[in-house]
Amino acid sequence: MSLQGKANILMVIVTMFWGLSYTFMVMGLEVLEAYNVVALRCLIAFIIAGLIFLPMMLRVTKKTIYYATVQGILLFAVFALSLFGLKTTSAGNAGFILSLTVVLVPIFTSFLDKRLPSRAVSFAIVATMIGITILTLKESLAFQTGDVLVAIAAVCYSIYLILNSKFTKDVESISYGVYQLGVAGVLGAIFTLALETPKLPTTSLGWVAILGLGVICTAFCFVAQAVVQQYTSPTHTGLIFSLEPIFAALFAFIFLGEGLTSQLLIGGAFILIGNFVAQLEQFSAAKKLAQLESHSTI
Repeated sequence: MSLQGKANILMVIVTMFWGLSYTFMVMGLEVLEAYNVVALRCLIAFIIAGLIFLPMMLRVTKKTIYYATVQGILLFAVFALSLFGLKTTSAGNAGFILSLTVVLVPIFTSFLDKRLPSRAVSFAIVATMIGITILTLKESLAFQTGDVLVAIAAVCYSIYLILNSKFTKDVESISYGVYQLGVAGVLGAIFTLALETPKLPTTSLGWVAILGLGVICTAFCFVAQAVVQQYTSPTHTGLIFSLEPIFAALFAFIFLGEGLTSQLLIGGAFILIGNFVAQLEQFSAAKKLAQLESHSTI
């Protein structure tokens, strides 16, 4: 198997663990408050990843710290809003709503570039909005608070991704990423001290949730993604990431007993179609660019 093939398999595993993170977050909320979960998740991941990349961490620049602080604040917002959202919405819903980033990023990029979205992105927007409406609209014709909070988290994550593509061009990416986790963890600790009662899990399931989030879903996924993205294309990565809400719904069904309702399946299908169309356009553009580059070198 080629290096790219192995990288893609590992990226699927990373995406699977990100899908599992929604289940861990729900489990964590059963024993801890939201900010407490963010603090433990990010600080555990920061310590583990920081030790792995210690030489890079010690050579950090002021610019790296500044960029990491900005991104750490956004990362904290994404984690906190997702946790508060999961108090009143399902893990399956949260996974699909957070996948809005696949469509939001090209929308925001088009706005910043002062141009209209392409037809593919426009189709993806319509399909995704239909899916979100089916997923979140209840009999009372009102959206649940949790759905709205997760949607705001998706907006924050989209801004994070756009800034990330700009910031990583100017700084060393590994230490920049690890320090983000530290900033998010410190913010989580500050909000825990100010608004909650800080504590550690007191049950085995609580520790499974926190260690699962910190070690597997954050530290491992961050390190694995940093390595894998050297051997696969952004387009393949984006297509694989579209699997995250499917894994989120599947693990919620297995471990939390959440039903795979017709509302979830139909709404989720619309969102996945929108995501797939948006990613296919990028795949086509990347393929054309590669062909042009190959012809220019002949």
